[in-house]
Amino acid sequence: MTIVTSQEIAQFRSLFIDNPTAMEVLDLIEDCEGDLEDAAMSLAIRAGQQPERANSEWLDALARKWRAVICEQDFRDELQNNSLQRMMEYLYTMPTFPKILAVPVLLYVLKQGVNNFCEPFDALK
Repeated sequence: MTIVTSQEIAQFRSLFIDNPTAMEVLDLIEDCEGDLEDAAMSLAIRAGQQPERANSEWLDALARKWRAVICEQDFRDELQNNSLQRMMEYLYTMPTFPKILAVPVLLYVLKQGVNNFCEPFDALK
């Protein structure tokens, strides 16, 4: 289980004040007592996805599916500095990425540690 604290949620609210979708997602994460996987599962169902795994496995699999994009050096550098706006905007432009899941995926990557998350990708280079 990945828990996002109320302090972290407040921090991300300040980053996404002009993004109503992100604010709605942060509300849901807060309603789930910070349980990122539970919130992501609810959002996935709302987005028409049918997760067939346990919550923690499903969010991890979704994040790994987009690892090549998330771990591009420019995005990676920004994520390491908690700068998420450009990565969010990029994910929103990808037609196959469920936009409502951008916040949970990025929070998951940050909670795992950007370098830890991207390490398997680095091994392929």
